[in-house]
Parts: sequence; C-alpha cells; structure tokens
Amino acid sequence: MFNYYFKLGLRSLRRNRALTALMILTLAVGVAASVSTVTILHAMSGDPLPHKSDRLFAPVIDILPLQGYVPGNKPEFPQLQLSYIDARNFMASKVGVRRTVMYGVAGPVEPARKDVGAFYAQGMAPTRDFFAMFEAPFLYGEPWRDADDASGADVIVLSQALSEKLVGTGNPVGQRVTVLGRPYLVTGVLATWKMVPRPYHIIGSKGAFAAEDEFFIPFASAIRHETEHDGAMSCNGDNNSPGYQGMLKSGCTWLQFWFEMAGSSERSQLQQYLDAYADEQRKLGRMVRHAPNRLYDLNEWMSLLEVVDNDNRLAAWLAFGFLLLCLVNTIGLLLAKFSVRAAEVGIRRALGATRGAIFSQFLIETGVIGLAGGVLGLLLAFGALAVVSRQSEQLGIVAHMDVPMLLLTFAMAVTAALLAGLLPTWRACQVTPAIQLKSQ
Repeated sequence: MFNYYFKLGLRSLRRNRALTALMILTLAVGVAASVSTVTILHAMSGDPLPHKSDRLFAPVIDILPLQGYVPGNKPEFPQLQLSYIDARNFMASKVGVRRTVMYGVAGPVEPARKDVGAFYAQGMAPTRDFFAMFEAPFLYGEPWRDADDASGADVIVLSQALSEKLVGTGNPVGQRVTVLGRPYLVTGVLATWKMVPRPYHIIGSKGAFAAEDEFFIPFASAIRHETEHDGAMSCNGDNNSPGYQGMLKSGCTWLQFWFEMAGSSERSQLQQYLDAYADEQRKLGRMVRHAPNRLYDLNEWMSLLEVVDNDNRLAAWLAFGFLLLCLVNTIGLLLAKFSVRAAEVGIRRALGATRGAIFSQFLIETGVIGLAGGVLGLLLAFGALAVVSRQSEQLGIVAHMDVPMLLLTFAMAVTAALLAGLLPTWRACQVTPAIQLKSQ
C-alpha cells in the first residue's frame, strides 16, 4: 500500500501546481536556513580527535603577581599560556606518553624557483611529539628526530601547499629551503590536514578555524635563533631583563603546552604532578597566588576558550525559529490543498475506505512534498554555504556539508513536512461522507 500511496503522492504534485510549488519552496527555504546554520555550528563544535580527546590535556597554572587576584575566578588569558621556564620544566618532566610545547612563527620564504618571488608564510615551532599527538598526516618523509629537538637542528616540515609552491609536485625530502632567512633541511611534507577545529590554535592570532600552517620548525631551533613569536604574549611587568634572553628568563607567558597520557584514567596522576610542581615553585618564590592548578582535556579546553560562542548558538536557534515559521505557513497551504479534495475523501469513505487509510494516504503525500522540499533545500543550503565560505578564510573552513548533515537535510525536510501535515491530514479524515455525497 505504501508504494501505491507514494505514487499517488507523486501524482498529487501536479495538482494545484502553484500551491504545491509554494509549499515546496517554503519548506526548502526554512530547511536550507536551519541546515546551513547547523552545519557551520556542527563543524565548529566537533571533536577533532574523538578517539583520544579525553587523554590530551592542557595545563593551566597561575604565575601572575598577587595584585588583582580574585579567588575562584575563571582563568584569564595570561594564565592560559606558559612561560618558557615552566614549559621547559614540563618538557623535562617525562610525564605522560608525549609532551609538546609550541608557539607561532612567521616570516619570509625565498623560493629557489625563479618564477616565484619571495613571500610571507606562517608556521609553528613545536617539538617532535606534536605530529603524533595531533595525528598530522604525512605525504612524504616523517617528523624530525628526537636528536634534532635536543640540538635545535635546522630542519623543517612543510605543508603540501607550500611544498608544491617551492619545488612543484615532487618529493622535496632531503632538499633545503630558505625560510625565516636561513636554510632548513626538509624532513617531511604533510598531506592536506583538515583538522577542524584546531585546538592548538585557539589562543593566538590565527584561531581555531584558521587555514593549516605552512611549515613547522623545531621549538629548540626557533629558540636558538631567537625567532620572534607570532601570537599573543603577556608579561605583566615581569620582563626586567632586556632582549630575547631576558624574555626567556622572565615570567612572560607566550607558549602553549599539551600532555598526552596513556588513558583518561591517568588524569589524576597528571594533576598530582602539576600540584607538586606548583609547591616546588612556591618555595622558589613563584606562583604566589596559590591559585588552583587546572587541567583541561581537549573538549574542555575548547569549551573554556568558547570556540562556539553564544552568538553562534543564538544564530542556530533563530534559524530553527525561521523553520518553525515556515512550518506554520506550510500548514495553512496544506489545509487549502486538502480542503478542495473533500469530495474525493467523501466518495472513498463511502466506498469503504477507513479513516486510517485516508490518514496514511494524505500523510504519505505530505512526505513526498517534504522530500521534494529536501532536495530543493539541499541545493539552497549548498548555495548558502558557498556564499558564506567566500566571506572569509575562516568561514570557508567550516562552511562545508558532510554526510551526516546531508542526511539531516532530508530527514529534517520530511519530518517538518509530516509535522506540518498532521493537522491538515486529521481534518481531511473528519469529512462526513453523507454530506459530501449530497452536495455532488
């Protein structure tokens, strides 16, 4: 029976074509608006490493002066980064499976190719564990060695885009490229890295939805060459010594740090280490606030930094409100469409059709309208996302539809149509056969 009613629903699209087209368009616009907004929200709030996010931890300690401290307040920006002193101590601790410290770097790139002039590029200066911790995909080669971290060797990992710009589509591993004014030996090339959001970029000038970094150099190499950082820094008047070395010895916070533990159950072990470390530092006259030492796993970290803020959530609710308004209009249109078929319903009832059969027929017809609205809504959603993606590079990263959102579009359209069709379908079932037969 379902197939029969479905075919009737397809044929019913040709009845009152203007009214049917208006219903489909109303549903499609409402679905497209809500799906486009939810698609962006879905991409922004997704877990980039769901299988290990509960064992990646960002430590937060407070080394700020006592002045202005209010116990119990949410950690502020300066506390979310580490000083060089603390980052170096954490790296030497050997706690966890992996540890990495990093900061943003940027500067000129000088291609050997004569057809490409010098240009500006942005990158990162992490330790080797960074690549395994955040599962960076390699197209050629591999990360630099642990010995390169220890010695601060001039080695580099390129993004695929930068590699192709410098040497073409070939494998550049083993070649030297000039970045930041000095030659670096290429040890690897990353494949296109579509991690969204990028939790290690939440703090800084780029943000969690920035384009992928163009190159990576060892943290120790960047420090050895006194490479300026590309990002945020807070010194709070604690940088008493001049120059780069003075900054390293100061309490300026400008580095990001991550621990990877063997499992989420080792969180308490890491917390104990952090508390013990703070006790030692207080004996040295540091960390005078006695503020709680905090650990945030990857998702807690993104929540703390409000990767998805209230404005994004409000936009999603407004989009669903618009969909609800479209549903109300669709209900009115369906009432008009079904009311002209009262005589048809009366004759079918007189011939023995049950109210349940009438209800099923009309509801399936409504579902066909929803399916048509879903197809059109999907096309409109793709168009809306294309327009949004052109607004900025960051929006371009999140304004794309994946398979779950594709399925959600059809499910939302059909469900919305079925909900809108409940009242009109129920009204159609209340037709009294005798009255309709007398009027014919």
